[in-house]
Amino acid sequence: MAPYMRLRQICLVAPRLEPVISDVAEIMGLSVCYRDGNVAKYGLENALLPVDTILLEVVAPFKDGTTAGRFIEKTGGRGGYMAIFSCNDPGGRGRQANAMGVRTANVIDHAPYHGVQLHPRDCRAAFIEFNHTEGSDDILGPYPPAGPDWQKFIRKDVTQALTAVEMQSPDPQGLAEHWGRIIGIAADGAELKLPNATFSFVKGASEIMSALEFRVADAASVLHAAKAKGLAVAGNEFLLGGVTFRVS
Repeated sequence: MAPYMRLRQICLVAPRLEPVISDVAEIMGLSVCYRDGNVAKYGLENALLPVDTILLEVVAPFKDGTTAGRFIEKTGGRGGYMAIFSCNDPGGRGRQANAMGVRTANVIDHAPYHGVQLHPRDCRAAFIEFNHTEGSDDILGPYPPAGPDWQKFIRKDVTQALTAVEMQSPDPQGLAEHWGRIIGIAADGAELKLPNATFSFVKGASEIMSALEFRVADAASVLHAAKAKGLAVAGNEFLLGGVTFRVS
C-alpha cells in the first residue's frame, strides 16, 4: 500500500457530554453518527459527528481517575484532547516515534482496525494517534470508531469542512517541527499541510490545541446560533468544548 497520511478525527474532552455535544450539533448543523461503547473501559462516554470526511468526537469521563479527567484538571478544560491520523502503517509510525523518544500510551487492536496512541507529554499539546482500517485508504471507507454507517450522517448544509487546527505554544516553530517529525510531514514555516487539513502553530502561553477552523455556508447564521446558546461570540469565533470554533 502506498504511504499516506491524513487527518481522520479530532477529539475534544469535556467534563460532561451534555450540553457540549448537542451545542456542537445544533450550532454547526452536524449529526451524531455513533456513540462507541468501547470507550467505557477507559471510564469515558463519547459521541462522534462527521464534518465531511473528518470526524469530530467529544469524550467525557463518567468516573474518577481517568486520563481524560486528569487532562481536564491539568488544563482547566482548555485545549483539544487528541489529533487522530489515518495512515498506511500505524505500527511502523509508532515505532519511528518511539525512536524519537515519544512513548506509546495505548495500542488498540480490534481487527480490521489498528490504532497506536502516543503519550501526550512526549507529543506535547495533545495526544497523537495513528490508525488504519482495512479499506480506510478510501476516504469514505470503513472507520469502526465512527460506527457502521457514519457516511450516512454527513451533512453539508451548514458546515462544509474542518479546514485547520490551531496549536499554541511559547515556541510555535519548535512544536511545529516536533509534530512534523512525529507525523512525517516537513513543517512549512509554522504549518503542517496534510491533504485534507492544515495544522497552524501560533504563539501562546501554554502548549494546547487551541482552535478549530471550519468552512461554513453562512458564518453569520452560525455565529447567531452560538449566541442563542449563550456562548460568547467575538468576531468570527466562540469557545466550545475547550477550543475556539472559528468560522468563515
